[in-house]
Amino acid sequence: MNTELSITRRKIGRPPQPVPAVLAEDMLVWLSQGKPLREWCCQPGKAHFTSVYDWISKDASFALRVRAAREAGYDVIADECLTIADTEPSDGVAVQWQRLRIDTRLKLLAKWNPRKYGDRVGLDHTGGVAIRVITGVPGLDG
Repeated sequence: MNTELSITRRKIGRPPQPVPAVLAEDMLVWLSQGKPLREWCCQPGKAHFTSVYDWISKDASFALRVRAAREAGYDVIADECLTIADTEPSDGVAVQWQRLRIDTRLKLLAKWNPRKYGDRVGLDHTGGVAIRVITGVPGLDG
């Protein structure tokens, strides 16, 4: 008896859905304004944040667009820091509140984009390194 069984393996879970263009554009504009993704996701009719992260992990071009939107959003947040700092406080409490707002934004920017907004730690090395090995064996010492 020669019976061949054709076994087809099916992927577990739902098939990947394409990123809805209307939601994608709205979300990218939102992110480029420096607003948080989860805040966008909490609005009625928007996608859940896990769906957005699935889109990002499955669609490389969408991931690049999200990265670019976030980069633009980081610059908006940095501009907000300048605006907050340039606003004259009404009293001592307002000064502390403004300082907290600026510090929070700057710390988040340093975590999100350390190359651009993080503190630079200087570990510059100039010159060369010379190594001389002494073995104690005649004729092999450098």
